[in-house]
Amino acid sequence: MELKAKVIPFTQEYAMNVHRFFSAVEYSHFNNERYIVFPGFCDVHVHFREPGFSYKETIKTGSLAAARGGYTAVCTMPNLNPVPDSAETLKQQLDIIKADACIDVFPYGAITKREMGKELSDMEDMARDVIAFSDDGRGVQSDDMMRAAMLKAKSLGKMIVAHCEVNDLLQGGYIHGGEYAASHGHKGICSESEWKQIERDIALVRETGVSYHVCHISAKESVELIRKAKAKGLDITCETAPHYLVLTDTDLKEEGRFKMNPPLRSEADRQALLEGILDGTIDCIATDHAPHSEEEKARGLEKSPFGITGIELAFPILYTHLVKTGIITLEKLTELICINPRKRFGITSDTGFTLWDTEKAFTVKKEELVSMGKATPFEGETLYGECALTVKDGKIVYKI
Repeated sequence: MELKAKVIPFTQEYAMNVHRFFSAVEYSHFNNERYIVFPGFCDVHVHFREPGFSYKETIKTGSLAAARGGYTAVCTMPNLNPVPDSAETLKQQLDIIKADACIDVFPYGAITKREMGKELSDMEDMARDVIAFSDDGRGVQSDDMMRAAMLKAKSLGKMIVAHCEVNDLLQGGYIHGGEYAASHGHKGICSESEWKQIERDIALVRETGVSYHVCHISAKESVELIRKAKAKGLDITCETAPHYLVLTDTDLKEEGRFKMNPPLRSEADRQALLEGILDGTIDCIATDHAPHSEEEKARGLEKSPFGITGIELAFPILYTHLVKTGIITLEKLTELICINPRKRFGITSDTGFTLWDTEKAFTVKKEELVSMGKATPFEGETLYGECALTVKDGKIVYKI
């Protein structure tokens, strides 16, 4: 049977699997020209909140939301209860993943015990079962502690994945210290709190030789530091998130759905991030999917917790704002949300795929999200791209 849907190329095995799937009579109605087939997306930065905070999200609901977003592999951050800082505490999460996940879920192990920055976690005992090490949600403040972590991770053949934030520079801020904060009386977070720790970590990477990845960069200075580090041959990669590429602090409203960490920054920062995407400084786009309860996010900019839901809307946001506008190609977007993250994190390229109607317009409505987290700054916006199907290991994990 001739395959009418456009297939974004990936591997020969993937292409053969797609053809085989659509040869089955019961799936033939998906085989038409309006659909595009992509390899399963890969998100290296999500919060599925379990164990410890299942009222916000669970492995089951998070992985279902991911499947709806076209993702067949994700990496879950360790700011949980208990924090996965030993083989024993990690096992609780691994057991839930085995029982409830409908896609591949790869957990991070914490860099330090309880993510407190005081003592290294049991990295060696966890190394076999974690994708990398991160204290996401907290920057490791001590130079000596980060140096020790990098040396240990290097000895284990693992990557350090860093949330970069200098606590002494935060000064109680909760949105970007820019135009909106100044005009609305809010406490701002300076960009230096991000890039200063990246600068420190680059020096430590040069010293230790560890493989190093920077989480959710948002500032123009961060882009330039990483660009220069790569030019010097250091083993450094980074990610940003969809909202930093599309929104700025001038888009803020007095609502918790606009609050995340790092915060939405200036137009100059957004443009620098786009330049970093185009020249390869930024390797991948991760969602930083960080769901909270509706009650928590109803407390406004100052009092709401940091974090928004993102994994179901990531592709439509990026397709609408970057591809349809001609900023990047569809193939480049596929590299950023699938191919590059898999290569960097050593995630085996599975034969899963996702099918999209990229010209289908829809209005974002929080009540239609699968995730338990409903807070998104894109509520009410018209986006393009509907996921019709996601297949993992030959099984449908999402279908319209």
